[in-house]
Amino acid sequence: MSEKKIVKSLCRMCDDHCGIDCWMEDGKVVKIEGNKEHVWNRGRLCIKGSHGTDMVYAPDRIRKPLKRTGQGFVEIPLEQAMDEIAGKIRTIQGTYGPQSVGVWKGEAVGFAQEEELARRFIHAIGSPNYFSNDSACFAGRWIGYSLVYGRWNAQPDFENSRCIIIWGANPPHAHPNMTQQINRAREKGASLIVIDPRYSPIARQADLFVQVKPGSDGAFAWGLMRELIQNGWIDHEFIRDFTVGFDQVKEYAGRFTYEYVARETGCDAETLIRETALKIKESMPHTVVYVGNGLEHHENGINNIRACAYLDGLIGAVDQKGANYSPVGFPMKELVLYNEKPLLELNPVGRGRFPILYHYRQECHTMTLMDQILTGKPYPFKAMVLTGANPAMTNPNSSKVRKALSALELLVVHDLFLSETAQLADYILPAASYLERSELHVHGGYQTITLTNRMIGPDPGITDEYTMFRELAVRLGAGEYFPWKDEDQLNEWLISDSGVSMDVLRSNPSGYQYAQKVYEKHKIRKENQEKPFNTRTGKFEFTSEILKEYGYQELAEYIPPKSNTTDPARPFTLVTGARKVMYYHGRNHNIPALASALTEAEMEINEKDAARLHLQDGDMVKVASSIGHMTVRARIMEGDEIGEGVVQITHGWKKHNVNNITHDDTFDPISGFPLMKSVQVSIEKYEER
Repeated sequence: MSEKKIVKSLCRMCDDHCGIDCWMEDGKVVKIEGNKEHVWNRGRLCIKGSHGTDMVYAPDRIRKPLKRTGQGFVEIPLEQAMDEIAGKIRTIQGTYGPQSVGVWKGEAVGFAQEEELARRFIHAIGSPNYFSNDSACFAGRWIGYSLVYGRWNAQPDFENSRCIIIWGANPPHAHPNMTQQINRAREKGASLIVIDPRYSPIARQADLFVQVKPGSDGAFAWGLMRELIQNGWIDHEFIRDFTVGFDQVKEYAGRFTYEYVARETGCDAETLIRETALKIKESMPHTVVYVGNGLEHHENGINNIRACAYLDGLIGAVDQKGANYSPVGFPMKELVLYNEKPLLELNPVGRGRFPILYHYRQECHTMTLMDQILTGKPYPFKAMVLTGANPAMTNPNSSKVRKALSALELLVVHDLFLSETAQLADYILPAASYLERSELHVHGGYQTITLTNRMIGPDPGITDEYTMFRELAVRLGAGEYFPWKDEDQLNEWLISDSGVSMDVLRSNPSGYQYAQKVYEKHKIRKENQEKPFNTRTGKFEFTSEILKEYGYQELAEYIPPKSNTTDPARPFTLVTGARKVMYYHGRNHNIPALASALTEAEMEINEKDAARLHLQDGDMVKVASSIGHMTVRARIMEGDEIGEGVVQITHGWKKHNVNNITHDDTFDPISGFPLMKSVQVSIEKYEER
C-alpha cells in the first residue's frame, strides 16, 4: 500500500513565498496546491506554483557535477569537483590576489540566508567581491527609500488603505496575492490610481490611470507635491516633528507647473494631478504609494523613487495603518562578516564608482565587473562562483557579458539547469530545488516566520547552498566560518537568540506570528528619546546628508530622461522587462506546460505607430539601440494600451534576447542601475529569409 500525506511548506517558484500543500506519495511530490491556512495567499496559487513539480522532476535537470573538457561537459564525482574547484581558486588567489575571485547570487536563490551565505563565503576566503542580481533589480528601490526612511523595509498595508497608488508595477502578473489585498481594500471603498506607460492589467482595474512617458515619473511626483503643498493637504505635525528639508521641497516643487509636467510626462497633468491630489486628501494618511521596479532602470531612477517616497512624509503616511507599514523584524542572527572582515582595503569592484550602492547594500557593481574582467583594471579579476543566476540573459549588453564570463580562468555555476550562463562554465554543480532544502522565511507584512520543509532528497551529487559553500570553504582553509553540520543546524543557530524554538516553527507550518502590529513607532521612539528614524539626522529626510557627503545633490531633483529628447535616428523609447505570469525573469522557459502559453518574445507597439511603420500584427521587426540590434515579432496594441512612441519587450527568451540591446554604458549616477526602461531605439520591418 502506498504512503500518502500532505506536507506544508512555501513555494519558491518566485519570491512571493506562498504557502503550499505538497501532496506526497511514496516519497515523491505528486501535486502542489495553495495552503488555505496561510495568511499571505489564503489557498491561492499561480500557474508557476502549481507546476513546481515539473521543475523539480524536469528531465533536463542537472543531477551530476559536470566539468568542461575538450570534448564538452563530462560527469565527475562531487568530491573531485570540489577538490578541483578549490585548488583552482587557491591558485588564482595566490597568483592575482585574494580579490581576484568573486561570488554571484541570483534571484533563484532568494534573499534569505542563502544570500547571506554567499556574502559570508566570499569574505571568509578573503575577497570583498560579492555580486548579485540586485545591482540591476530591487536594490534601486531599497536605496531610494533608505535615503529617505533610513532603511527600506516598509510593507504596503493595502487592506486597510483608503487610497492605493501603484507606480510602475503590475501586481496581477508580478505579485498576484498583492492584487487580492488590493481587491479586498477596494471592496471596502478604497480608490486605486495606477501610474505607468502601459495600460497594464492593474491599470484596467483603476479608478484613475495616469499614462506617463518612461522615466518621467519624478516630474509627476513633484507636480503632485506642488498641488498638495499649495492646497495645504499635508501633515503639518509630522513634517514639523519628524522631517528635515521640507523648505527645500516646498521651494523646488513650485517649479513643477501643470504645463511643465504635461510636457515632461505627456499626460493631461492639470486634470490628473488635481484628481490624484484630491483622492490623497480624502484618504490621508491612510494612503499607500507602492513603487515597482519600473522606476529603477532609468538614468534618473533613484531621485524619481525618492520623490515618490517624499509623498509619504508630506501626508504623514509613514508607518500608519493603511499606508506603508514598517514591520518589526525577527531577531535572526546575521551570517555576514562585514564587521569581522570588511576588506574595504581590497577595493570592492565598483565601490569607488558607485559608493552609495556599496554604502547601503555592500554590493559590488556587476556591469563594472564586465569591463574589469576584460581590461584587468584596476586589478585582475579571474574567477567567479555563481549560484542561481543567469546574467548571460538578464544583465544588459548580453554579448559583452558572455564575452567577459568566457574570459574568466574559472567560472563555477551552481544551478538546476544548463542555463545560458551555465553553458559558459568550467564546472557546473547541481543545485537543490526548494523542495530539497530547508530555509527560514519572514513575511514582514504579517510579521510571521516560517521554516520550510525538505520534502525529498536531494540525490547524491546535488547540494543545497550551505553544503556547497561549506565544502569549498573547508578546502580553502575557511571552514571555521562554516561550523554547522548541515542547513538544519544552521537554521537552529540563526534563531537561537530569538526566544522561538525550532519545535515552535515545526508546529506552525503555515507560519508563526512573532509580533503584533504596532503603528507609528517613530512616535514611540521619540518618547523614549531614541532616534525616530535610522537616518543620519534621525528624521525622515527630504534632504540627504549622506548624498551630500558623497558629492551628490541632497534633494531629489528631477532630471529629464534623454528619451524625452527625440533622436531622429532612434525615435522610439523601449521599455523592457514587463512580467509575464508564467515566467519569472528568465526562469521556467524550459517547462513545457508554462512555455506553451507564450512561446516567443513580442514587441508591444501602439497601433498608430504600427500604422506609420506599415506593420501588421505578427510581423517581424528589427529593433536597434546604440548597443546592438535584435529581431522580434510585433504585437499591435489597441488604444492607449501602450503610449505612442513607446514599445515594450519582455526579457528571458534566448532566441530574442532584448538584453542584447540594453545599456551597460548609461547608469543612474547614484545607484549604478543600468538604463533598461527608457532605451532609445529605431524600428523597421524585418523580412525573414
